[in-house]
Amino acid sequence: MRIPPILLIHKLPGQFYLWCAIIIFGAANSVTRKLTEIGAQKYVNGHNPVSFCNVLFVGNLCALLVLLIVYGRQFRLSRLQQISQNKWLYLTLASIMGGAIAPGLIFQALAITDVNNVVLIGRLEPPLTLAFSIWLLRSRVHFWEIIGAIVSFFGVFLTISLPSNVQSMVEMKDLFSFGTGEILTAIASVALAASTIISKAKLSRIPLGIYSIYRTVLGTILFFCIALIVYGQNHFMDIFSPFLWKWMLIYGPIIVVVGQSCWVTGLRATSVSQASLIGSFSPLVAVVAAYLILGESPTFAQYIGGAVIFLGIIISQFGISRQQSQNDSIAKLREIEGEIGFKGM
Repeated sequence: MRIPPILLIHKLPGQFYLWCAIIIFGAANSVTRKLTEIGAQKYVNGHNPVSFCNVLFVGNLCALLVLLIVYGRQFRLSRLQQISQNKWLYLTLASIMGGAIAPGLIFQALAITDVNNVVLIGRLEPPLTLAFSIWLLRSRVHFWEIIGAIVSFFGVFLTISLPSNVQSMVEMKDLFSFGTGEILTAIASVALAASTIISKAKLSRIPLGIYSIYRTVLGTILFFCIALIVYGQNHFMDIFSPFLWKWMLIYGPIIVVVGQSCWVTGLRATSVSQASLIGSFSPLVAVVAAYLILGESPTFAQYIGGAVIFLGIIISQFGISRQQSQNDSIAKLREIEGEIGFKGM
């Protein structure tokens, strides 16, 4: 007897959905860069209609539409009034850092440096989050998680400090040759870590729908205003370009709808430790995606730094497996989501 396809989907294990989400999220950076390269071939009045700012702004609008469809019922006046002014303040701070500043910096970094650099230096976020958790929240973590974070941090340092090829390494040239893109990515990692800590410490009881919608709305508005101030009033003149929307109506639903749906479905069917383990492969997937989509081969520094970072991830996962934490709270799920890194918008 033939099983209907819809029933086969429900029989798939949770890990399958998590892996699908990781593949989509890992490819997000490379797909974003590729879209801007395609847009550069279709200049309109001397402007690229698929610029990084346009992708972020229109992508956020697509994300907001999806969030309103999924979580719109939570965003009611009666539920909003139950949130204290103090919580609104923390929610605003987390939204500004995680929904506007960090994505804006990451998109700017993608415009001026290699995708692999953005991916690997972005791994500063989990060690920073762990350090902030121990320092500010007095969180108790396993010894091997701390060791893994230190090793990953050292891997990021090697990615920044080592030269791009073996010849320069032998001649001791181009050491610490990091540029603006790497600095912007590091600052974005700090902002994301701070946003995660605020969410974990102060916003664990805020409904996920209200948190997501408010963060997206505020982040989009703030990013729009900052871009107008920095780049001028004509910076978003191409946001109504049919060419831009044609790509974004493909890009947005795949990253937001398919990616987030697979991630949430997988989280509900697996444990926190399983989700964290699969999520730790995100940088490896991102590096492979950069090679397949952009033809961006890792440099000597990225090979060495990436290998050390991956070793740190393995050590950290050993600590997580020893703890066997099964507390699937909203705050914990947001922390794991932060470990994955940038997800397109």
